[in-house]
Formats: sequence, C-alpha cells, structure tokens
Amino acid sequence: MADPVLEIAGLSKRYGALTATDDLSLTLRPGEIHALIGPNGAGKSTLIGQIAGAIRPDAGTIRIMGHDVTPRSIAARARLGLGRSFQISALASDLSVLAHVRIAAQAREGGAFRFWAPVRWDADLREAAMTALARVGLADRADATVGALSHGERRQLEVACALALHPRLLLLDEPMAGLGLEGTEAMTRFLADLKHEMPILLVEHDMDAVFELADRVSVLLYGRIIASGTVEEIRADAAVREAYLGEAH
Repeated sequence: MADPVLEIAGLSKRYGALTATDDLSLTLRPGEIHALIGPNGAGKSTLIGQIAGAIRPDAGTIRIMGHDVTPRSIAARARLGLGRSFQISALASDLSVLAHVRIAAQAREGGAFRFWAPVRWDADLREAAMTALARVGLADRADATVGALSHGERRQLEVACALALHPRLLLLDEPMAGLGLEGTEAMTRFLADLKHEMPILLVEHDMDAVFELADRVSVLLYGRIIASGTVEEIRADAAVREAYLGEAH
C-alpha cells in the first residue's frame, strides 16, 4: 500500500472545557477521495484549520508527504503541496473572477497579494488561471466580479483558486454547497476524475455526492472519529446511522 500523502496522528485541540479535536487520527492516500462527514458542531472546521495551519493543535502530529508540518506555517504547507479551497468572501468582491485565480497562481510562485501590475499582465499567469477556471466550468465568467457570482459559482471559484496552486493533495470544504442539481452532478464528475491527479480530503454534507465519490469515509462526532471505512461499511454501521445518517435522512 502506498504511503500516505497526509497523515494525522493523535491530534487534539481544546478550547477551555470544549474538546474540539479528540485524539484524532486519519490518513489520505494517493489516488483516493477520503470524505469526512459529521453533524454541525462535530469539529470539522477545527480539523480543517489544523490541517491547513491556521489553528495550532495542542497535541499530535500532521505530516504532509512524509514531512512533519505541525509547527509549520500555512505557506510552508502550501509549498509542500497542500491545496485548500480559498475563502472567497475574504477577498475583494469588486475584483474579477480571473484576477482572483491569477492571484492564486502567483501565490504558488511566492508572490501572494503583491505586485498587481505583473499579475494583471503576465500571460503565463493568465493562461494558468483560465485553465483552472475552465476545469470548474467558470471560463465564461472570467470577467465577472466576485460580487456578481452566485453562491454556487463562488464555490466553483474556490476550487479553481486551489487548482491554480498546482497542489499535490487537496482539501475541499463543502464544494457542492449552493451548486444545485446540475452543478452538483458536474462537480461530482470533475472530482471523480481529479482524484487521479491528486488525492482529496473532502468535507461535504451532500451524502449522495459523498457516497458516489468517496473511496473511504470517516465520521466525526464531538471531535472524535467514531467510524472509518468504505461507503458500504459506513452505510451499514449502526452507530453511524444513529449519530449522523439517521439525522440526514
């Protein structure tokens, strides 16, 4: 079996009396989609923040491509190949869709949010940005401002920004949210193909999409993984059905 590209061991995070992450361990292996599901308040956002580097765990380790990144910055993790969906709402709503993805492409080269003129005129960055937009179905919205996008289109833009970083593994937080039936079906097909280029840790509430896409599923409840296995194993797990799936259906 191939070595994990992402390996989390014994991760814990407390906020006072609240245990947000409780001795949590999981892996992401090449060529797979590992879905992380759980009800609201299960600790998914805290876990994502710890993997990305925005939240420092109290205990445990996070390894990317075999490197211990637990004390490392967001930028250092990105340089090792971790890509995650951008929070578009944190960026400028009056900038164009294309500009946002070009900024992401520039960040891969270490430029981040500086040097606006080169970003605007660099043909290579434009080509990389347009390629990413085409892959998520937003090429025809390149000149639109982010403020003019629907919620679902913003989710597609987040994925495009992540792809512009050319990651070796991808962390996606609810990419189906707000897409509608047609958009969800298109995103599902896209992610099914994308996993052959880079493994994906997928946080998603759309259970139909999860069960269609995931090679493995881990169920998070009160900061602890209560079950992990194939889709068939998770469907059949009585504790999972009681804690989560029964609520969803």
